[in-house]
Amino acid sequence: MARLPILVAPDPRLKARADAVDTVDAEIRQLMDDMLETMYDARGIGLAATQVGVRKRVIVVDIAGKDEDPNPIRMANPEIVYASEDETTYEEGCLSLPEQYADVKRPETVRVRYLDHENEIRELTADGMLAICVQHEMDHLDGVLFVDHLSGLKRNMILRKLQKARKGQPATV
Repeated sequence: MARLPILVAPDPRLKARADAVDTVDAEIRQLMDDMLETMYDARGIGLAATQVGVRKRVIVVDIAGKDEDPNPIRMANPEIVYASEDETTYEEGCLSLPEQYADVKRPETVRVRYLDHENEIRELTADGMLAICVQHEMDHLDGVLFVDHLSGLKRNMILRKLQKARKGQPATV
């Protein structure tokens, strides 16, 4: 397994739409494993392939607490087949927008159809934190960041903070 570099906004690759996965083969399984390692290393609970510069419709999530056994979920081509009318607001953050947080309103419960790491079609009904995390990561696959759910003023403030912080750091190759 390998740790992958996480893209940070306003990197334009974060706004690209990901391509569907034809089949979950050894290459995609390796990507999923590498993404999980990267996510755990960064202390995240979700990661989309687009966040590591790969334009594939692949996400990984694990909302297990620090005192719980890991419970990773690997998804290729996730699609929401049901979203509740009830909504919830949660303060979201993102590995691609470090140290930035804002309240985002999303459906409270979703049912997602996807290909698992064995290329089997699965459905998952998620609510609470898992529903928020899955929707957040799925947004990345369409080039949507959590700040895109905010008012223009709030979004621009966060993006300006990130640009300013980025200018203060040495350039990476």
